[in-house]
Amino acid sequence: MTDGAPPRPWCVPLRLLTPSVALAAVLAGCAGPGAGTAPRPSPSPRTTPPQELCTRLVTQWAHRLLADGGSGYGDYQSMGLSNGQYGILRTVLDAGRAEERRNGPDAARRLTHRLSERGCTERYRGGVPTGGPWQ
Repeated sequence: MTDGAPPRPWCVPLRLLTPSVALAAVLAGCAGPGAGTAPRPSPSPRTTPPQELCTRLVTQWAHRLLADGGSGYGDYQSMGLSNGQYGILRTVLDAGRAEERRNGPDAARRLTHRLSERGCTERYRGGVPTGGPWQ
């Protein structure tokens, strides 16, 4: 082309097409993967089974109450417990305090976790208890 010869016939459309192709490629790249498709639904949140939630709550309160000597808390509702969960906590605390006197705080923590798990599993064995929200 430097000698002044006319361009080959197929080069003219290619030169005109090249900027369009480049622009299309850039725009397609800006759209991101999956452009033009419906968004995916977000995954369902994981729900915690009631016996696991009960175990966590009762164990947390048992450990806290053992650590501070059992003072400084309100009623079961202020702890976020149901009446039934509070019953489990009282049983667990009685056993935990006795275990702490015999074998120390580490043994008491292990026992309270086991007893919380056992009590909550039994309580929620058939599903969610009935009798009102406080049960």
